[in-house]
This record gives sequence, C-alpha cells and structure tokens, in this order.
Amino acid sequence: MKLTIIDWKNGLKSSAKILKENNEMLSELDSVTGDGDHGVTIHKIAEVIETAVEKWENDILLKNFFDDLGWKIMGVSGGSAGPLWGTIFTGLADGLEDEQEVDKDILKKIFSSSMDALKGISNAKVGDKTMMDAFIPAVEEIKNSNKNMQEMLKDAAKVAKEGAENTVNFIAKFGRAKNLKEKSLGHKDPGAVSISLFFEGFVKGIEKNS
Repeated sequence: MKLTIIDWKNGLKSSAKILKENNEMLSELDSVTGDGDHGVTIHKIAEVIETAVEKWENDILLKNFFDDLGWKIMGVSGGSAGPLWGTIFTGLADGLEDEQEVDKDILKKIFSSSMDALKGISNAKVGDKTMMDAFIPAVEEIKNSNKNMQEMLKDAAKVAKEGAENTVNFIAKFGRAKNLKEKSLGHKDPGAVSISLFFEGFVKGIEKNS
C-alpha cells in the first residue's frame, strides 16, 4: 500500500471533520486548565485544512501542499495551536522531495522530520501535559513499526489516544495550565486530545478509500 494524493485528501478531510465535531468538547477541556478557546482554534485549523484539500489539484506536489498548508495554519489566531499545528505540516514537507505517493519508509521519514521541526519550537516532552503526549508516541509508533502502512497508522492513532488519556496523570508544565500545578491533575490536556482526534480521523478517512 502507498498513500496517494487521494488517500491524503480523504484522510485530511476526515481529520478535519472529527476535529470540528469535537470542538465544543475541546473547549470544555481547555476551560478547566486554560482559557477555554482550544476548540475554537482547532475549528479554525480544521476549516483551513478542509479549504486547502478542496483546492488541492492533483499535480501539486505533496511537499508544496504540506508546506503551504502549514504556513496557512500558522496564521490561525488563538494561542499556540496555530504555530504548533502549522509546524507539524511544514515539518512533513521537510521530509519530502518530489514524491506524489508515500510508502512506509517515506511515512517514517516525514513524521520524523515533522517531529524534529516541532521539537525546534517546543521543549515539551512526554509527561509535560501537552500535545506532545499524543504526538511523540504516535510518531515513535510509526518509526518503529514493521507492519503495513494502514496498521502502522491505526496503531499510531491508538497510542496517540492512550497518550492523551494519560495526561490526566500529569502536572502541566507549559501554558496557563502550569499555574494550576497539582490542580491540573485529573484533567486531560486538550492539545493532546486534538492530536489524537487528528490521527483517529485520518485513519478513518483512508480506510474508507481502501
């Protein structure tokens, strides 16, 4: 299996859909430990993704699409989510050249480059109660898997969800939530949950096309 442009379109559309459907839940989570607008920002990011996919002509290189999408997402107002999510996509572009299909090796390469790009702007690690609690395990799962690509991504979505669930056990070390210290225990981090929803939606999108 290779991920074609059609697969990416279906996956990204599905991710955007599930993010929009859960925007109120994400804001409710953020209202406990942050300023309560994460769902609003994620809804904006999902709309940017949807618009970009709708306008994506098949002769546009994956690298150029991801890079352009990343910069558009960085322009989304509302806290740190725009720059962080934008960096994920420009990071994916960093791992590509002129490929129009992604096999397992390239998938590992582009998620590694995305992780490197994100680490360039964030010092957060697993256990710090941020989006990294979902993103890092998902990327590590992809990098270390020998399964077929569909199973790789499904496992990545699973560990991303587990990572998001685990944030209830962590004390926040970044953003407004860090001011709560021990009071941040027992609450899921909205950034980690939105990342897990992205992977969940992407897997559902490509499964419909398989």
